[in-house]
Amino acid sequence: MRCPFYMRLAWTGIRKNRSLYLPYLFTCAGMIAIFYIVAFLATGGTLSGIKGGSILEEMLGFGTYIIGIFSLFFLLYTSAFVIRRRNKEFGLYNILGMRKWNLMCIMLWESLITVVLSLCCGLGIGIILSKLAEVGLIYIMKSEASFTMHVGFEAIGVTCKIFAGIFFILLLRSLWLVRLSNPLKLLRSENVGEKPPRANYVLALLGVVLLGVSYYLAVTIEEPLKAIVWFFWIVGMVIAATYLLFIAGSVALCRFLQKRRRYYYKTAHFVSVSSMVYRMKRNGAGLASICILCTMVLVTISATACLYLGEMDILRARYPRNIIMKETITGPLEEKKLDTVRETVNESLDEEGMRLSNLQDYVYWTAEGFWMEDQLILAEDAAMELSRSSSGNVWYLYFLDWEAFRNQTNASDEPAPGEVWVGSRKNEYHGKELTISGVGTWRVREIEEEDLKKILDGEDGVQLVSSIYVILPNMQEVVDRCQEVYGLPGQSVITQEWNYGFDLNGSNSDQERFYQRILEKVLVLREKEETYPIQMQSVARDRWDFLSLYGGLFFLGILLGIVFLFAAMLIVYYKQISEGYEDQSRYEIMRKVGMTGEDIRRSIQSQMLTVFLLPLAVAGLHLAFAFPMIQKLLLLFSMSNVRLMILVNAGCILAFGLIYVIVYRATSQAYYRIVSGIKSL
Repeated sequence: MRCPFYMRLAWTGIRKNRSLYLPYLFTCAGMIAIFYIVAFLATGGTLSGIKGGSILEEMLGFGTYIIGIFSLFFLLYTSAFVIRRRNKEFGLYNILGMRKWNLMCIMLWESLITVVLSLCCGLGIGIILSKLAEVGLIYIMKSEASFTMHVGFEAIGVTCKIFAGIFFILLLRSLWLVRLSNPLKLLRSENVGEKPPRANYVLALLGVVLLGVSYYLAVTIEEPLKAIVWFFWIVGMVIAATYLLFIAGSVALCRFLQKRRRYYYKTAHFVSVSSMVYRMKRNGAGLASICILCTMVLVTISATACLYLGEMDILRARYPRNIIMKETITGPLEEKKLDTVRETVNESLDEEGMRLSNLQDYVYWTAEGFWMEDQLILAEDAAMELSRSSSGNVWYLYFLDWEAFRNQTNASDEPAPGEVWVGSRKNEYHGKELTISGVGTWRVREIEEEDLKKILDGEDGVQLVSSIYVILPNMQEVVDRCQEVYGLPGQSVITQEWNYGFDLNGSNSDQERFYQRILEKVLVLREKEETYPIQMQSVARDRWDFLSLYGGLFFLGILLGIVFLFAAMLIVYYKQISEGYEDQSRYEIMRKVGMTGEDIRRSIQSQMLTVFLLPLAVAGLHLAFAFPMIQKLLLLFSMSNVRLMILVNAGCILAFGLIYVIVYRATSQAYYRIVSGIKSL
């Protein structure tokens, strides 16, 4: 046999099985197109000309790895459906005299045809849509885009290498399966159902326990840092529990339905329930995969959308004022050095014709500590000290004297004797007393929210550890006592700082110009040692870094959501097609014994509604219980707008639910056409 013969057989096989290959080729092309678009934006240099473009390119470069890895595992999963449907055909070839190496040649040509068609279509679609994606990303970045179209040859090379490797792995897996195959088993492969899994009640109970534990942890974890530590463990438990419940729990459900005679012995339910029991192990795994992918779509898009839409809230939390100046006070406090900075700022304001408002001007102390048996222990490196103990967690503390707090907030009543005022941005401290080991114990009174906003420091908004603000009338005495108890020669456990921040009128460009002017003057003062070491921050200058970070995450989240959606849709489609061919003979028998077309339609609708709406419902349940943990994780990005999070999650569920229902309708039509030969429900 010569190569043209194998090529014709391969092409004929693809053409005759186009109901299987066309969705598969379309999905491969879609994966390639998305990978090319991300690689093009990461390497094409189109983003380098906008503010924050370098951060975007790094983030999208990381996104290529995620999409490439997911493409490998997803195509391995979906190609199994295609191979299984071709088993009977390959078995027939083998019975008619073809050897296994002949079948391998056919599969080699099929792979080559698939690679060529997928790459050509995928790259073509990617090149056409790359400009649209570029314009969309730059629109998200609130910048201006050029309308010059060009091709990313570097991205084409990377895409071809990655997907050539993926298709080569798929080919090796297919050839290995052919080498191990038995001709008679291949012929009978479509008629072999899967036995219900053994000990399904034990597995179902294990799934319930794992899901209950993961839900409990997701709801009860209060601290954002613990949420990071537990996140991947909880995700793993939810995935394992989902598979166990869909595989073992679905069998138990079907058996329960069979025992309900009024439900089971109806034409709309009898065939669908009995067929589900017959092959529920494979059904359960497929449904669990659909459920996990649905959850991934919802979580990915909702979380990144929250970050992007809440960008201004996050920016304000990180930068409480338009201009922030911080001085680390070394040695005794010299008010003269602080006055020098104030005078320089006022001079620059007059020169630029600008005005300040919402002034923050106070001295405070900062320290690190960790909890041990309800006592706070201060340490220069609290994380290092905590690593030597068996329990506790690190906290960051801001100490303010009552006078500084009153000047900043205009508060009237001061703390009572033995009382301390405590506040935190994320409402993290809930104790009735505060004890600093070796220093003292105080009753806790919560700082009013409006007063707390006037002293908030931007750094605690991005701290991975918890933080609190502590107000005392005799703070200097407490600070001296802390240094006496915890300080070491040449070291200071508490750092004294000056915070000077204010808002400005004028546009972003005006504020950037003012920032540059004041920065140059402050550097001159620092060289003359007329000020303490100083740091300066500007919202107008740094906002592009934030926008590129959250805009890039949102854009990448949309692309990943599309990829996960492709995966879910294809699994649903192949599941319907494969089960349609398996049920075709069963429904033919039922037709011969009197089952009408209307009975078949009702039976199919019963099966579809019972099975395919279940993953969507469980995905919604997963998202609902994951919401508290997602909220804690977003707090690490200073995203605290709970109302926005709820609205975004609700919108994502509604939009995805609509898409899922459309896919369900389309796939149920395909299933019905196969089992009945009628074109529509």
